[in-house]
Amino acid sequence: QVQLVESGGGLVPAGGSLRLSCAASGRTLSSYAMGWFRQALGKEREFVASITWSGSATLYADSVKGRFTISRDNAKNTGYLQMNSLKPEDTAVYYCAAKEGINPSSYYYTYSYWGQGTQVTVSS
Repeated sequence: QVQLVESGGGLVPAGGSLRLSCAASGRTLSSYAMGWFRQALGKEREFVASITWSGSATLYADSVKGRFTISRDNAKNTGYLQMNSLKPEDTAVYYCAAKEGINPSSYYYTYSYWGQGTQVTVSS
């Protein structure tokens, strides 16, 4: 079992930056690929970014490409999502997730473990 806890969300003006963290416990995170998803009020859960277990490859949604950066530090058992040039449409609850296997994935159903989410609000 892997327990995931997100942090770093908050209120930020448009154009600002935030860095989300995802701390894992229970098992070493290095055995899992990681992903970030988000869900805005009244909308379906949406893929944001994913990274291999080693950090050697990443995958991004088109809507965040060039603005967001996913990374991980396996020694700290922590994943990160650096978000720059934030837009009001980025407002959502952000969830980190872990999946078995080394490859990243944009499909939520491939992830076995989820955090509780952290709210990100971007004001216009």
